[in-house]
Amino acid sequence: MKPLIAFAALSLTAAPLAAAAEASPLARAFGNTVVSTYPDGRTGLLWLKKDGTYDAKGRHRTSSSGKWTLRGDRVCLKQAKPRAVPFSYCTALPAGEIWRAKAVTGEPITVRIVKGVAS
Repeated sequence: MKPLIAFAALSLTAAPLAAAAEASPLARAFGNTVVSTYPDGRTGLLWLKKDGTYDAKGRHRTSSSGKWTLRGDRVCLKQAKPRAVPFSYCTALPAGEIWRAKAVTGEPITVRIVKGVAS
């Protein structure tokens, strides 16, 4: 609970939020593309922003967006568009250049951060 309270307190002003974003374990993702590769070879794209929002394109190239938060050693995504969902998807923070995770569907995925904004 303490990390969530700290994050909420930081969001009250722009300067502390920017400082928190730079110190975030997700800092290397900002301005770059998080690429998730599914077992069928398709890729999903995720763009995390310093202000706590994200944009994404799923492996079927459907667009979505919402907010991200840190919860302990996990990053959690809460979709707002195209429709809000009543749950957050949480996954482990980046571990190295390439790491394994599970998609919201439960499928195993390989994740990497690619420099720049890929489409």
